[in-house]
Amino acid sequence: MKKIDLVFVDAGGGHRSTANALYQVIKKYQPSLEPRLFNLEETEIVESMDIFKSITGILGTDFYNLMLKKGWTRFEALYLTLAKFSIRRQHSTGLRLLEKYWLERRPDLVVSCIPLLNRVLRESLKNTIPDKPFVTMITDFADCPPNYWIEPQQQFLVCPTKRAFTQAQSLGHPQDKIFRTSGLVINPRFYEPIGSDDRQIERQRLGLEPDLPTGFVMFGGQGSEVMIKIAECLQRSHLNIQLIFICGHNQKLASTLCLSQSRLPRFVETFTTQIPYYMHLSDFFIGKPGPGSISEALAMNLPVITECNASTLVQERYNAEWIVNNQVGIVVDNFRHIDKAVAKIIQPENLAYYRGNAALLNNKAVFEVVDIFNGILEPTFS
Repeated sequence: MKKIDLVFVDAGGGHRSTANALYQVIKKYQPSLEPRLFNLEETEIVESMDIFKSITGILGTDFYNLMLKKGWTRFEALYLTLAKFSIRRQHSTGLRLLEKYWLERRPDLVVSCIPLLNRVLRESLKNTIPDKPFVTMITDFADCPPNYWIEPQQQFLVCPTKRAFTQAQSLGHPQDKIFRTSGLVINPRFYEPIGSDDRQIERQRLGLEPDLPTGFVMFGGQGSEVMIKIAECLQRSHLNIQLIFICGHNQKLASTLCLSQSRLPRFVETFTTQIPYYMHLSDFFIGKPGPGSISEALAMNLPVITECNASTLVQERYNAEWIVNNQVGIVVDNFRHIDKAVAKIIQPENLAYYRGNAALLNNKAVFEVVDIFNGILEPTFS
């Protein structure tokens, strides 16, 4: 049985989500393969390469998640610069630690679901078991050069968009080492039937109106205080809608939304694995331009409303451009204008247009990637 190590960290939630999605599909459909989740934060590797830990006492991934939670995203460019410097400076330390792990784990294929560390991951694998292939699984809509996802090294690259594929080509990677998928990997639950197909009854179960246009509001696993501002803006508008808020691990945010008065019906939930169910009850999505949440919403045919400005994460700015180019939603320069975007998107002709474009995407990447892994593990790819 071939062992596949799926490498991730907990900066944001997308890297773990991608690894978990691949794990589930491989486990269910590929009995000849053994997927293994490899969280680098459960080893000494990440901490030993982390300048944030040595300066502030806070692990870099924890600092990153705090930055998202507090809305300090204007500082992300500085964070990335320091992270790259730290990783390069501690390269030899990372090599030594990773080489030890590869010798213990003996994978047949290593799949990286994380940026920034792909040089040290690939080099350490080459130094220990050089005949084993290395795959960089890009979990953004595009790379954020230099040295973010695509490194100048021998590797396989899985690219979820035309832009990412073109970036890999332009950096000189051979055509037979680059794979284009129909989108980003998302959890296979998004392709499974929802328990009850009657949205009106299910909405009423949550205390919502059966027939009002329903917005799904989510800002990743840590939530965001901007969700309160969105709620207040829509509350002041003349729109007749209702909202489902998913606050992730941010209990304080959920409490604030639950306790605040609103003329708009709302349902508030903290961390949940039932995202497909809540999206099924919704008509449109509001959130940051995160690649995972956008892809999940579009898989459920939800048009997207998002924001792009100087505070948007550097690696997520192209996502807003992609939304506009594919006509699957609306991008505002500030969520202060969310009421105008919602008013536009809930017009029946607009809603039908955006939903139709979302359906055309037909993202099946999580299943395509497993076939890619099988192909790489064949002798012809060695």
